[in-house]
Amino acid sequence: MVLAGGSWLLLGATFLGTGAEITVTPEPAQPAEGDNVTLAVHGLSGELLAYTWYAGPTLSLVYLVASYIVSTGDETPGPAHTGREAVRPDGSLDIQGVSARHSGTYILQTLNRQLQTEVGYGHLQVYEILAQPEVVTNRTALVERRDTLRLMCSGPSPAKVRWFFNGGALPIDIRLGLSSDGRVLTRHGIRREEAGAYQCEVSNPVSVSRSKPFNLTVYFGPERVAILQDSTTRTGCTIKVDFNTSLTLWCMSRSCPEPEYVWTFNGQTLQNGQDHLNISSMTAAQEGTYTCIAKNPRTLLSGSASVVVKLSAAAVAVTIVPVPSKPAEGQDVTLTVQGYPKDLLVYAWYRGPASEPNRLLSQLPSGNWIAGPAHTGREVGFANCSLLVQKLNLTDAGRYTLKTVTLQGKTETLEVEMQVARECAGERRGPLFSDRGSQMGPLPCP
Repeated sequence: MVLAGGSWLLLGATFLGTGAEITVTPEPAQPAEGDNVTLAVHGLSGELLAYTWYAGPTLSLVYLVASYIVSTGDETPGPAHTGREAVRPDGSLDIQGVSARHSGTYILQTLNRQLQTEVGYGHLQVYEILAQPEVVTNRTALVERRDTLRLMCSGPSPAKVRWFFNGGALPIDIRLGLSSDGRVLTRHGIRREEAGAYQCEVSNPVSVSRSKPFNLTVYFGPERVAILQDSTTRTGCTIKVDFNTSLTLWCMSRSCPEPEYVWTFNGQTLQNGQDHLNISSMTAAQEGTYTCIAKNPRTLLSGSASVVVKLSAAAVAVTIVPVPSKPAEGQDVTLTVQGYPKDLLVYAWYRGPASEPNRLLSQLPSGNWIAGPAHTGREVGFANCSLLVQKLNLTDAGRYTLKTVTLQGKTETLEVEMQVARECAGERRGPLFSDRGSQMGPLPCP
């Protein structure tokens, strides 16, 4: 036994684990920083003279906390005394406001009247009140199947670490990317399904703290690029549109972020840049192939879709109806055209076959009509292709030919045979009309 500065030390003392009966247990068993802790002693026997406490793994003077004389109650602090320790008369050690540095092994050495010593071991673990951890990464957005996700949970150690994804438990396949201590999460070839809010949580027996959400964005696409008509009806390869009606084409795709759009018409780029394209008034000039190209500025990928837009075929047959139905010499008659093409470009009327010398008049795209070589000064054209012949005479009878040309370049010819009734002394006899080249003669005067 060695005496030093009012304390004593027994070299070669045995530990509790080798048969000692003295036990040391902290109360509370799992203290937090700032708690008052008592290292309670159990199993003391005999009449004891003194207690000595050590805060360390060996009975060394550098670890000496305090010595206590039972008969006088005198306590002598040692080199390891922090100013918070006090020895009780029953041998227990009180520590006020423990901190993390108080964690470790504690040894109690007792001395009885026979100058025999015993030792007892105890361990104190002080748990800190955990600060909020932080999810640390060098990138907040990744490209699908190209980049690697690496997240680290920064927080005190030791502490148990758990990860959360979108507020719930981490999926099994993602958990496979955790390091052995759970602090680092690694995912190679990140997928879009793994985009979302990540949190880490640190815990110990006295404290739990969860990080703020870290929101990960995963860029992908564009995929499944398609063109839809009027935002609701999915188009096929060809869209047929009535003349002079409007059409809206929408470009849709799966992409993050929203792609940049480029529209082309028959291979020529249009000045658009939006996800939709408007055709306000459909004509033959708008017929062709429309292509939407979607480009993702993050993934540097692109996709496209195309449709063919055509004018619908005319469904109404063109007919010519005379007004009045039975004109006579000296009267005016209008050859009214019903069902004329709505996409009409120009038309011409002929007196006889459709040749230039026989042309009565033509209407231009501007809507004005001009006289032809056969014009007599009595013929007038209308926007609906009808022809007015004024002050009929018998020489006006015969074949009339209407020729139309549409914006699509479609040409159609329609013939009508007109007979003019001559004026009789007592009455007028009316003519009969036929179209498409048939002919019926007038009734003669008696």
